Amino acid sequence: MQDAFLFSAPASNLNVPLTARKVHIRRLYEVLQLSIHRNDLPRARRAWSILVRCKEINWTTMWNTAIHLVEENSYGDVSAKRIELLRDMMLHYPDQRIAVIKELIFQLILSGRHRGALDELELYLPSFPYQDSPVLHIYAGLLCFYLSQEHSNSEACAYLSALSALVREAMAHLERAQVLDPGNIVAVSFLHKVRT
Repeated sequence: MQDAFLFSAPASNLNVPLTARKVHIRRLYEVLQLSIHRNDLPRARRAWSILVRCKEINWTTMWNTAIHLVEENSYGDVSAKRIELLRDMMLHYPDQRIAVIKELIFQLILSGRHRGALDELELYLPSFPYQDSPVLHIYAGLLCFYLSQEHSNSEACAYLSALSALVREAMAHLERAQVLDPGNIVAVSFLHKVRT
C-alpha cells in the first residue's frame, strides 16, 4: 500500500523507497505544514525543531519556513529577529544569497526601515550577481520614489536637490529592471507614470 501524503516532500531523498523513518519524517513535515496553514505556530515550531535535526532534511533549502517561524523578541518585535537570521544566512550560505537578500529587503520595508533597505541595496546592487536581478532593481527604484516623497526639515533648495537625485536614481533602477526583464509590468508601469 502506498502512503498518501498531503504535501510534496521537502527533499527528493524522502520519496523512494519509503522506510519507516522516512514515513515518520514525511508525516512530521505534514504536521509542520498543516500547523503553519492553521496558524498554530507553537506546534509548527516544535515540528520544525525536530525536522532540522534529521539528516534527511536540508534546512538551508527551507530557510523561508524558518523565517516564518521566528518568534518575537522580548519587545514583541519579530522583524528584528528575522532580519538578524537573514543577515546570518547571507554570510553562511552564499548559494542562497539572491533569494535571501530579496527577503531581507522585504523584511526591512515591512519594519518601516526604508532608508536601511535602500542602503542594503546600494551596497549589493553594484556587484555580481545582484546587478542582474530585476526584482532588486525594482525594490531600489520603488524605495527611491518612496523616500523622495518624505518631507524634510532641511532647506528647500537642498530638499529639491535631494528629491531630484532620488527620482533620477529611481528612474535608473527601473530602466535597468526593464532592460533585464522587458515584460516586467511594475517597471513598465512606474516608468510610464513618471514620464507622463
